[in-house]
Amino acid sequence: MKQKLKCNRIWGMMLLVGCIMLSMGTLAWSDDDEWFEHGNKHESEYGEGKHESAWQRTTGVAVVSNKLYKTECSACHFAYQPGFLPARSWVKMMSSLDDHFGENAELDATSRTAIEQYLRGHAADRQPNRFSRSMMRSIGKRETPLRISQTPYFQRKHHEVPARMVKNNPKVRSFANCASCHQGAAKGQFDEDAVRIPGFGNWED
Repeated sequence: MKQKLKCNRIWGMMLLVGCIMLSMGTLAWSDDDEWFEHGNKHESEYGEGKHESAWQRTTGVAVVSNKLYKTECSACHFAYQPGFLPARSWVKMMSSLDDHFGENAELDATSRTAIEQYLRGHAADRQPNRFSRSMMRSIGKRETPLRISQTPYFQRKHHEVPARMVKNNPKVRSFANCASCHQGAAKGQFDEDAVRIPGFGNWED
């Protein structure tokens, strides 16, 4: 009888601990959902399907939502999502637009300030999504990269792609030309399973 009561107590304690852990996990998940529903004013930036879970909504990189930034930057190249680089990188980049990778991309003071504020507020170290977190983990705290293609995370993801498919490919020419191979780039989708390299078709690593 005593042995049975002891077993019942053990099972009861295990069940109680399990319920507590489940409750804590549920609360944490609810907090994430609440952040997206109430704290994040740019929820739609994470792509379509706003009724999905917080984890599903944050697996990509937030799409560009600032019309001024999109207009000014896409006039010359792909408008890279702010979530690719930390805020310090965007600040440094915006402070040297007179020599923007060999080109003069100067803006009037009002536009420059507005764009910089947008980039800083949506940078990789300000975004709660997995993509940006992975990017940040690959960048040293004292590093301020200006080229996305030179970050360790980017290079790790692209090291198996031969130069003949990119740099020597007249339809691509550079690893910086994201939209040429990533069909969903503008929507913040960079899934390697959906890569289509012009002239070579689907990428299979």
